[in-house]
Amino acid sequence: MIQAAIFYLFSATIVLSALMVILARNPVHSVLWLILAFFNASGLFLVIGAEFLAMILAIVYVGAVAVLFLFVVMMLDVDFVSLRAGFARHLPFGLLLGLVLVVELATVGFYWQFGDLALQARAFPAPGADSGLSNIQSLGVLLYTDYIYIFELSGMVLLVAMIGAIVLSLRHRPGVRRQSVPKQNARTTVNAIQNIRPPVSEGIDTDGGVK
Repeated sequence: MIQAAIFYLFSATIVLSALMVILARNPVHSVLWLILAFFNASGLFLVIGAEFLAMILAIVYVGAVAVLFLFVVMMLDVDFVSLRAGFARHLPFGLLLGLVLVVELATVGFYWQFGDLALQARAFPAPGADSGLSNIQSLGVLLYTDYIYIFELSGMVLLVAMIGAIVLSLRHRPGVRRQSVPKQNARTTVNAIQNIRPPVSEGIDTDGGVK
């Protein structure tokens, strides 16, 4: 009874937070509602006994991703007036997508039903039930045996996303010195060392000459 009440409490909070992420006018408030949704999702994972997933969700998504969103939204000078200017123009397309999503969810809810929990328990035993391993150890064994290729593929997807973000955000500004590895590797003692004897009371210019 207590677990069911906790489940419905966390679930209702997640749904409410997700709606506020979309409906909030201030992007900073949207990120804060998103953080609240992540925390309640971690609570749901704790209810079902997946403490590792709960900690990962709280540490990675709340401590890194959502906070990064928050800092980016707060630091960027976003012109929200221009963003809201095209709201009426894109409203019909957004309503069409929302209608398709509602129809899909209604179809799934209409045909969905509870399965045989006893059969599922025999087919998919709880982690560590027979092997004596903990939840985290069982998850690690499962990831690096049956799902190793999918796990590596997800890492490649994240790597491509990181490289794409760096390429999109890279800006070449004039007057800024950048490191050139080929030029550094091509340097020899002939063009790297200059013997200069400046006169008394005169310094050396930044270009290597006498000033």
